[in-house]
Amino acid sequence: MEHKSPVYSVIPVPIEKVQPNHYNPNKVAPPEMRLLYESIKEDGYTMPVVCYYAKERDLYLIVDGFHRYQIMLEHPDIYEREHGLLPVSVINKSLDRRMASTIRHNRARGAHNIDLMSNIIKELHELGRSDAWISKHLGMDRDEILRLKQITGLAALFRDINFGQAWQPAQEDK
Repeated sequence: MEHKSPVYSVIPVPIEKVQPNHYNPNKVAPPEMRLLYESIKEDGYTMPVVCYYAKERDLYLIVDGFHRYQIMLEHPDIYEREHGLLPVSVINKSLDRRMASTIRHNRARGAHNIDLMSNIIKELHELGRSDAWISKHLGMDRDEILRLKQITGLAALFRDINFGQAWQPAQEDK
């Protein structure tokens, strides 16, 4: 039998039939949750929630995607736009294998490379995007943007910044 990845069979599932698992150790900080909301608001659901279908209970138990599920629960605009349907791909695995899948999904997301992120900030700046735009669309605070700009070392990235006077040299009488 030929293997077919679950992502090729995404189904719309009423969110009321989806439940979180009891073992997910992944937590997302409020700034990243706001960014996830903005992402889903702007781009829609681009990745399905991975679930196990518990036939005896007629429920879908989340393996990966709890925070995408949570966004729909907590944001009526998303719920209404999506008609209360969550995109789900189903895996059929035992509990121990689902637990392993959850951890693999969480750990496989990786981290952003600082040099590549600073180059993105540089390119966005060159495209005319303000720090406010970058902050809103990339979920970064001003300090993070400033640090990433400093890495590139380009003075042009700071040309629109008004720097305060921390001190002024004293005039010496000679």
